Amino acid sequence: MEIDTTPALAARRDEREVHARSIDWPIFLISGGFFVLFLVAALCNLSWLSTVVDTAFGWATRVFGFYWQVLTLATFAVSLAIAFSKLGRVKLGGAAQVPSNSTFNWVVIIMCALLAGGGAFWAAAEPLMHFMSPPPFFGAAPRTQAGAVAALAQSFLHWGFLAWAVLGSLLAIVLMHLHFDRGLPLAPRTLLYPLFGARALKGPIATLADATSIIAVAAGTIGPIGFLGLQIAYVLHSVWAVPDTVVTQALVILAVTVIFTSACIAGLEGLRFVCKIHVWLMLGLAAYLYVFGPTAFLTSVFFQAFATHVVDFVQTAMYRGDDKWLNAWTLFYWGWFIGYAPMMAIYVAKVSRGRTIRELVVLLSIAAPVITMLWFTLVGGAGIGIELASPGSVVSHGSLPEALLLGVAQALPLRNLISALFLFLSFFSVVTNGGSMAYTIAMAMSGDRGEPRHWLKIFWAIGMGLVGAVLITMGSGGVSALQSFIVITAVPVSILILPSLWDAVRIARTMAIEQGVDR
Repeated sequence: MEIDTTPALAARRDEREVHARSIDWPIFLISGGFFVLFLVAALCNLSWLSTVVDTAFGWATRVFGFYWQVLTLATFAVSLAIAFSKLGRVKLGGAAQVPSNSTFNWVVIIMCALLAGGGAFWAAAEPLMHFMSPPPFFGAAPRTQAGAVAALAQSFLHWGFLAWAVLGSLLAIVLMHLHFDRGLPLAPRTLLYPLFGARALKGPIATLADATSIIAVAAGTIGPIGFLGLQIAYVLHSVWAVPDTVVTQALVILAVTVIFTSACIAGLEGLRFVCKIHVWLMLGLAAYLYVFGPTAFLTSVFFQAFATHVVDFVQTAMYRGDDKWLNAWTLFYWGWFIGYAPMMAIYVAKVSRGRTIRELVVLLSIAAPVITMLWFTLVGGAGIGIELASPGSVVSHGSLPEALLLGVAQALPLRNLISALFLFLSFFSVVTNGGSMAYTIAMAMSGDRGEPRHWLKIFWAIGMGLVGAVLITMGSGGVSALQSFIVITAVPVSILILPSLWDAVRIARTMAIEQGVDR
């Protein structure tokens, strides 16, 4: 079934009228106002705010948890079905369009933006936490070889195929066609155009779609910014005896905010530059971990965990046996990634013009997940291997996520240098994530009519850093409350992205006919 292009042309005229000014002020005021109100509530009564968020979090996972599990699994399956059919040859952004980035740059800026939000922070922490307290599905004994395989297999589920697929594959197909071929805005509201037509581009539907998507991605970005301040201050104190105070934490956040704001102002070139720093540092650390870490263990445990993950893929993805564990891990991640999805898809669409559907899906749904699994094995697996060989050498630093990453670094040769390099990696992870998301929010608010206004990019970049800095003055509770809120915003966002399951197929068929792929 083809998308009717006549309403699209009318919608384009409507959209130009609606966006005659530089930005969509209602969206700006709603999304910006939310964070002001959140800060006020946190400052007035953090305990009450945390209770409200926790209650809403529990309701969201209880009512929508099973739906999110089905949605992520279905998104992955449909993306593969499109990519490996003849529709995979369809070029996105126009049949004659040449890719706007080299393949290496394209992979780098997508990998860094999507993995940076938590990959550096959780690559050590999650496998080690599962190793000490194995996921209930596997029933493995803690701190054993079987527990090591189960820990990595569970981490692969949370950061692998399903997570990456929902962040951009089908959504990017829909957005790239409607934006580049039909002239509709590069904004979350456009995802609803095939369902509601021109009504999706203005009025309450458009406002709800854009505002919830922006709030979700901003909340998910502020969380890592706040935790970075806590993490770096903790490591500086533990290794170099720098006082772990609010001042130290705030100075870290100030530094990271200045750098990602500068990169954001510079546009895609600036973001590409910081992404390259991030990726080369990550590659260097990965090589070091493999050579100087437990090499034989890392090699064997990766293949064992990957095989376990593939064999138990559907069962672990649909696991419903332990509600408390499920809410704390799998459903938290699914809510986080689903909340991120529309804005991440906008970012992917912006940098992927000229790529085929097959290239896009292979990167997002296959290659990037496998690279992420390798990274989690090298960092978390190194910690597990060292802990198996010498119990207590890693976890003696503490059970908090920042302590576990420090424990891995301190158990390796040149421990202080490696600790410093991991700090830089965490720092630049947040730089790439914060800069990319501030740029994407500004772009969505201005409908991608050229480069977003500098003041709008600065507002969101500095605003997210400021909110993170204020929240850490209350300890980790304020940041945790905001990061948990993203799961609540995932409720409307998960409804917003549902139509892409069939719209992406219809649109791919439409483009295949237009480009002659069907012949």
